[in-house]
Amino acid sequence: MKALVTASNVTVTRDGHNFLEDISLDIGTNDFITILGPNGAGKSLLLKCLMRFFSPEKGYVTQRKDLKIGYVPQHFSVDQTMPLTVRKFLVLRKKVSATEIEMLAETTNVAGLLEKPMHVLSGGERQRVLLARSLIGNPALLILDEPAQNLDISGQLAFYRLLEKIYKDRSLSILMVSHDLHMVMATTKQVICLFRRICCFGEPQAITKDPEFIALFGNDMADMMAIYQHGSPENTSRPNHD
Repeated sequence: MKALVTASNVTVTRDGHNFLEDISLDIGTNDFITILGPNGAGKSLLLKCLMRFFSPEKGYVTQRKDLKIGYVPQHFSVDQTMPLTVRKFLVLRKKVSATEIEMLAETTNVAGLLEKPMHVLSGGERQRVLLARSLIGNPALLILDEPAQNLDISGQLAFYRLLEKIYKDRSLSILMVSHDLHMVMATTKQVICLFRRICCFGEPQAITKDPEFIALFGNDMADMMAIYQHGSPENTSRPNHD
């Protein structure tokens, strides 16, 4: 089956410096891929290239025809002087029925927030609202850029549990940047370890033993990751190193 998104030899260069270097990968149907790497590794930039928000200097990105992508950004701010309710935010610049709004609100546990102003929401509530909005139109691919970075531990756990349920209940693929690999070990099928280039790629348990992972994150992180049990679902996509 044709990949949803394919990156081929993507390189992004600024002032003679490669921010991304020779990135090749496929995102297939029913994939759940987590990208991790240190600050400055190019994770958010890679997402923007894959969504074709940003054109690389070399290589190319292709998407399946009529592909619908839902996106949860890394940063989102709300103007406190603008009286925008959650319901109005969800329909803003999107064609969506009242029935779909109610359904998505139930799915993401924001039904009780629909009439609240966006600016009064907690961090966890806001992230669930952004998740609900990303699911409008039933996208085939959901892309999230560090969606739980500003949440406390309980908020992170609740968000990732919700994301896991959505992945299991809907026929979609997920590509996510996260620093919280220990939170998503049970769901993530594959991990991309990125530092401007793809350093390693594979199932979470295998990645923790990879010398490149250990070089980037240290033995302590590798040992901590290794204690989590993870199944071995069949891989549905692999990096393309043509």
